[in-house]
Amino acid sequence: MSEPLINRLMTEFDRFLKVMSHQTDVNTTIPGSQQAEPELSPATQKHIAGLMRINHTGEVCAQALYNGQALWAKDPATHAHLRQAAAEEHDHLNWCQSRLDELGEASSKTNLFWYIHSFAIGSFAAFFGDAVSYGFVIETERQVESHLQEHLDDIGATDPKSTAILEQMRLDEIRHGENAKTAGGIELPDPVKFVMTGLSKIMKFVSYRI
Repeated sequence: MSEPLINRLMTEFDRFLKVMSHQTDVNTTIPGSQQAEPELSPATQKHIAGLMRINHTGEVCAQALYNGQALWAKDPATHAHLRQAAAEEHDHLNWCQSRLDELGEASSKTNLFWYIHSFAIGSFAAFFGDAVSYGFVIETERQVESHLQEHLDDIGATDPKSTAILEQMRLDEIRHGENAKTAGGIELPDPVKFVMTGLSKIMKFVSYRI
């Protein structure tokens, strides 16, 4: 890309700050916003908030991954594709933050670590070319779709406001993965998938609690 590196890095730092300091944008349409607030026991409310905190952190990771990949993408089409995906994931971040606000809970205190970690992975993947970079998108979205389905099954009909958000997110993640495959993404080696799964489990365990 022709833009000077220092300018690109400054723009990336601005994106980082916006994710880390994100507050709910009340002017956007949020799935389930027309639903009545369900009556939840304190234990159930805390549990659902923990699940939504996981999903919020997952969206922080997605922002960082796509931003890291886009920063170093050599093909303008790939760069534009990843920026568009990141913009849609930012909507998801907003939805999860909104639901956490309604449940009276804060986002994870570990989000800074996960952003830096995911940005590094995205940057690393980009150096291996578009096919590998898109491969990370495919596997990431596959794993996210899987845990979103687990959360939907867990919550069930207990909290329609949360399930409306999660279901729309799930559909979007499937589409992102399919788009990455169409763009030429390859399947990652099993050891890479194994490491990604392990890191995802650690993220979910930690962000559910803090």
